[in-house]
Amino acid sequence: MRIYRTDRFTLPLPDRHRFPVCKYRMLAEAVAAFAAERMEEAPAATFAELTRVHAPDYVRGVFDGSLPAARWREIGFPWSPELAERSARSVGATVAAARSALVDGVGVGVNLAGGTHHAAVAHGSGFCVFNDVAVAARLMLDEGRVRRVLVIDLDVHQGNGTAAIFRDEARVFTFSMHGEKNFPFRKVAGDWDIDLPDAIGDADYLATLDDALPALFARARPDLVFYLAGADPYEGDRLGRLGLSMRGLAERDRRVIEACRAHGVALAVAMAGGYAEPIADTVAIQTHTVRLALGLDCPILSARGGPAD
Repeated sequence: MRIYRTDRFTLPLPDRHRFPVCKYRMLAEAVAAFAAERMEEAPAATFAELTRVHAPDYVRGVFDGSLPAARWREIGFPWSPELAERSARSVGATVAAARSALVDGVGVGVNLAGGTHHAAVAHGSGFCVFNDVAVAARLMLDEGRVRRVLVIDLDVHQGNGTAAIFRDEARVFTFSMHGEKNFPFRKVAGDWDIDLPDAIGDADYLATLDDALPALFARARPDLVFYLAGADPYEGDRLGRLGLSMRGLAERDRRVIEACRAHGVALAVAMAGGYAEPIADTVAIQTHTVRLALGLDCPILSARGGPAD
């Protein structure tokens, strides 16, 4: 299993910008404490790779900063050369994670960033510049590495960009389980969407997931799963609106990872969203995700108590 990091590529933001870019460095440092030998710097996705999904004019506009100001406002970041570089690295990390998982047969690869599921063919949105999972899925299909792909998107926000990109692609099955009243406020229907009420807790969330997983694998019949392990369903997330505990999120991750192993399917994990206060809570949640993907004990699941099965 290989783990790809992008934190060494800066994302310069104005003071008091609400995006917590420091979480990537904090997560990489936390993971290095137990898996440094598995970590690699993410490669940059090339123009040719990005344009398997994104419109060439859009990709050029990201790299040279020529997109209209309204497009940058929709993305939520100011343009800089560093932003363009980091965005390409984030996509490259998910591509590399998928290739790593498939080289290992039914292995696992991890991107310590990624999950930029609001980016569509010709525009970005919601802190998402390029759609890393969509590019990686398209490449794995076009290169003949897989025949069918399943996207399990458990970020608190619906994966509207991914759904739109693969609307007419029968080889990619998109599943999103997200907050009904959260961004994006106009959802784009994927192959299977589950809207969740505000403040849903561990027991009801996990029961919903347990009901979905067997049918999901039966319907999608994947060779490769992309899992967006968003930390933002957490009860302490300022953009989340749901009510999961850290233990509940670790249980969620465990169930998805074990389902992939039980079905003999390769798995590429992206971290997706997380905006907790303090941001150290997001880092702790995503560190649990990486430990579980590695097959290591997860301390929060080893303690007494926890979410109902």
